[in-house]
Amino acid sequence: MFAWVVWHLRVAVGYFRLPALLVKWTGKSRQAVDPKHLLSNTTHHWYLEHLTLDSVVLDVGCGNAMHSIACAPECRLICGFDHNWEQLRMGQSLTRGRRLGNIHLTVGDAEDRWAFASGCFDKVLLLDVLEHLTERDFALQEAKRVLRADGMAVLSVPNRDTSWKRLRRDTGLFAYADQDHKIEYTRQGIEDALARHGFSCISIAPVVFDTPWDWAINLIGGVSLGWYERLVEWKRNKVLQYPDESTGFRIVAQVSADDEASG
Repeated sequence: MFAWVVWHLRVAVGYFRLPALLVKWTGKSRQAVDPKHLLSNTTHHWYLEHLTLDSVVLDVGCGNAMHSIACAPECRLICGFDHNWEQLRMGQSLTRGRRLGNIHLTVGDAEDRWAFASGCFDKVLLLDVLEHLTERDFALQEAKRVLRADGMAVLSVPNRDTSWKRLRRDTGLFAYADQDHKIEYTRQGIEDALARHGFSCISIAPVVFDTPWDWAINLIGGVSLGWYERLVEWKRNKVLQYPDESTGFRIVAQVSADDEASG
C-alpha cells in the first residue's frame, strides 16, 4: 500500500510538472524549469570538468538548453538539438537573453541521422537521453560517428536496480523513474552497450540516493531553493555510503583506440 500511494503521488506531481511550475510562480525563474537547474552547487554540472576551452561539444536532446548554457563558458562551441519544439524555443530564448554567442540550437531527432559531419566534435553529451530512445544502438553509433578519433561521450543513465525500484516491481507497479523510459540500466549493462559501439568507460560514478520521497523534495525545491539544496546534498552524501542505491550512473567513455565494435 505504501509503494502504491507514494508512486501515484509522484506520477501526479510529474504529470503536472508542479516543481517546475512552482519555480516560475515563485519568481525563481522566468521559465518553468526543474529546480535542479537553479542549484548554486555545481555538482549538478559534473560534466564541465571534462571540457576544455577549445572543446567543440554536441548536446544531444538538449531540451531547454540548460546544460548547453552551463557548458558555454567552458568550451569554444556547443551545438544542441532536440525534437521538442517547445523546449527548444525556451532554450533559444534563454540563450539570447544571456547573449551566449557560442551556442547553436536546432531541431533534430536523436533516432534519425544527426545533421553533423563525421568526426567534428570533441565531446558528445548524452545526459538523460538514452533511456528515452527506442533506437539506442543507432544513437550510440551516431555519437561515435560525429566524434573525433580521441573524442569522448559523457552520459548519464538511470539505474534500474535500487531498492525502491525493486519494491515497486515486486508490488506490480511501474518500476522506471519516468513513464517515458524505454529502458533502465545496470552498471554492466551500460558498459556493455558502450563497448558494442566502440567506447571504453573511463569512469562511472553514482548520482544521488534513490528515495521514495524525491517528488516531495522536488516540490520543496519549487518553494525554497535553500532547503532543496540541503536535501540534495543529503542525497549526495547518502549515495556515497550506498552506491548501489544511486538513481543512476554518470559515465565518461573514450572512443576506443582499437575499435572492434560491431555497430
